[in-house]
Amino acid sequence: MISVRPAESGDRGDWLGLRRALWPEGSEAEHAKEIGDYFNGTSKAPHAVLLAFDSAHCPVGLAELSIRWCAEGCRTDHVAYLEGWYVVPEARRTGVGRALITAAEEWARVHGCSEFASDADSANEGSARAHLAVGFEEVGLVRCFRKIL
Repeated sequence: MISVRPAESGDRGDWLGLRRALWPEGSEAEHAKEIGDYFNGTSKAPHAVLLAFDSAHCPVGLAELSIRWCAEGCRTDHVAYLEGWYVVPEARRTGVGRALITAAEEWARVHGCSEFASDADSANEGSARAHLAVGFEEVGLVRCFRKIL
């Protein structure tokens, strides 16, 4: 049995662990600060965080959500955006990812969104398959560039 609910202040450790697994390039201190900013109301994003727990109440997944004024392939200016989506490896292909997306879609509807967007690294085939499996459609592949001046 999977349960999905919004993150609460007491979930900081669980959220931190999941976040570090999703974005290992960030330091623990950086992630902890962003989590603190979220609960203090000083964070620009995410706007919502959903956590998934298994029947033993162990954290098995997260979805970080925001609302963007534009997103690739979208037509509206109020788009729910999946900023981060992670399921622990041992819980993949068990419905956790789908449960998180279903809860995220409900959050988006409640917040007046009619479109839901996301992105994934172009080389991340597992993420692409997971997105397609829960109903996203691929709308493009973007390469980003920068130049330090």
